[in-house]
Amino acid sequence: MNQKLFDSELKVMEVLWEQGSKSAREIVEILSERIGWNKNTTYTVIKKCIEKGALQREEPGFICHALITRDEVAQSETEQLIDKMFGGSSELFFSSFLKNQGLSEEEAKRLAQMIKEAK
Repeated sequence: MNQKLFDSELKVMEVLWEQGSKSAREIVEILSERIGWNKNTTYTVIKKCIEKGALQREEPGFICHALITRDEVAQSETEQLIDKMFGGSSELFFSSFLKNQGLSEEEAKRLAQMIKEAK
């Protein structure tokens, strides 16, 4: 996926990732309850997600299916952040993260294991 999803679009996608395919009406109900969106707002955001290729609409019932996974979006967002803020350098990204956030002993062990497995 090459296009960035805005926060509002991610709200629609979160519903589909959490609950699977839903009708637009069901998405309206869920987002109305969660964040107070009205029907028009939700339908507009669904339309934007369709245009970006993030979800697909099927009839009957205006059923929405996610075409991209949460992991695909996370990977794309991470790559964009590293490119934009760290000149594409993962090393600079991790350095900045560690300097500002730090790690617990357990997190450091898990991260070391992930690095070992990634080699």
